[in-house]
Amino acid sequence: MPIEILMPALSPTMEEGTLAKWVVKEGDTVSSGDVMAEIETDKATMEFEAVDEGVIGKILIAEGTEGVKVNAVIAILLEDGESADDIGETSTPAAAPKPESKGEPATENAAPAEGSKPAPAAPVASDGSRVFASPLARRIAADKGLDLNDIKGSGPRGRIIKADVEGLSKSDAPKAAAAAPAAAAPASPAMAAGPATDTILKMYEGREFEEVKLDGMRKTIAARLTEAKQTVPHFYLRRDIQLDNLMAFRGQLNKQLEPRGVKLSVNDFIIKACALALQQVPEANAVWAGDRVLKLKPSDVAVAVAIEGGLFTPVLQDAEMKSLSALSAEMKDLATRARDRKLAPHEYQGGSFAISNLGMFGIDNFDAVINPPHGAILAVGAGTKKPVVGADGEMAIATVMSVTLSVDHRVIDGALGANLLNAIKDNLEAPMTMLA
Repeated sequence: MPIEILMPALSPTMEEGTLAKWVVKEGDTVSSGDVMAEIETDKATMEFEAVDEGVIGKILIAEGTEGVKVNAVIAILLEDGESADDIGETSTPAAAPKPESKGEPATENAAPAEGSKPAPAAPVASDGSRVFASPLARRIAADKGLDLNDIKGSGPRGRIIKADVEGLSKSDAPKAAAAAPAAAAPASPAMAAGPATDTILKMYEGREFEEVKLDGMRKTIAARLTEAKQTVPHFYLRRDIQLDNLMAFRGQLNKQLEPRGVKLSVNDFIIKACALALQQVPEANAVWAGDRVLKLKPSDVAVAVAIEGGLFTPVLQDAEMKSLSALSAEMKDLATRARDRKLAPHEYQGGSFAISNLGMFGIDNFDAVINPPHGAILAVGAGTKKPVVGADGEMAIATVMSVTLSVDHRVIDGALGANLLNAIKDNLEAPMTMLA
């Protein structure tokens, strides 16, 4: 029977996306792992791979269509021996648009293929997360009475495919013991309340302006940062850090690393200093998890990267274990792919701590907004020449960088936050100790 190809969820939080491009056309033969389409999420453009083999019988959603809901039918795949006649006329949705202007979302979901048995709804695990399985695998599992929660998928990103279920019987994959009912999934955070759109439009009636439509990234930024400021009890800690020793040490290292084509930035030292500080003050290496706090063992540090129309926070995992040159190379790679919107979800999700550096823009200091569920974020200003009083009481000129640590009070109390910021300061003012 024809197989419905559904709009995939390419990240745990994805609810809809843009079908940017079809790589295949009707009549093409595909196998498991073949790239079929490119899909834009709120953060990146990702390739969508086939999990079943067959022939593309009908494309239902035109490329360029925005607002395609997860699990909406986007195409029909024919199995061996089937033809386009098996699809039925009702497979073509009235609103499977070829948008005249990019940005017109589909208003109706595609109707299922006539005469084909619809795939059961995507199963949900006991923790409320979706179990990823192909439509054919779901149908086979339903026919055999198999619980997909008990089956480990071998498809892309752990998706359950036909081969994982066709040889199983009910006794091979016993249902898990009855678990407590899954908690209802929390509602998506609402946009900030304010005057209605019509009210604002009337306010500026007669004034020249340009309307800018919110894309997925801007909507996500608005929702998440509104959530952060409304629900996360921020407090702020500030320190000035003297950079003269670091600048001199960086100059020496860059001269020695020049034959290898490596050039370390001040930001590379900041990443390393924060990663080590999270190990030195392990109680602060934590995230808020709703009804509990998770204390992480590794230092997974996120770094804000500005891109056109928004920002990414790619995560450098196990940063405390990596050399400065390794961190520098990884950060450059992540930043480049972030600007091209080519990061995979696992590369910008997670972490317990973030860094936002506006010093290169000449900003002296600022307060950054915590990105939930992180416990803290360090806002980094520019290093500038300032008069300072030395330990001997003498006045001198030093390169001073102002930083602000924004802290989630649910996770980190004041004294603990102060210890973390002091550890970061100590590491940056004595940079050679970071290599010990």
